Amino acid sequence: MELHPGEHEIKAGRANLQRGRETVGGKLQLTDQRLIFTAHQFNIQGGATEIPLTALGRIQPSWTKFLNIIPLAPNSLSVFTTDGTEFRFVLSGRLHWQEAITSARPWPSQ
Repeated sequence: MELHPGEHEIKAGRANLQRGRETVGGKLQLTDQRLIFTAHQFNIQGGATEIPLTALGRIQPSWTKFLNIIPLAPNSLSVFTTDGTEFRFVLSGRLHWQEAITSARPWPSQ
């Protein structure tokens, strides 16, 4: 995904995003303004998901779930927006991602 003028990337890596029952593969980027997930072209559910850092609420480690029901492994990071929407990312180094996202937020974590 193209960055906005003056926007700087902080961290990037491969990730999956749980969208309903489908786990969508792609790339996760953290910038000084947004958290951006861009799906690979071959996924059924493509496109990008953007979360402004100002809309972030709680961030916590979570479990990857098969069919979004059955817990499989503790290797996900749940990112909640201030309106309560959950985005569950399956990624390597979830605690490092949690720290980076928390540090990039424009205010201290809640």
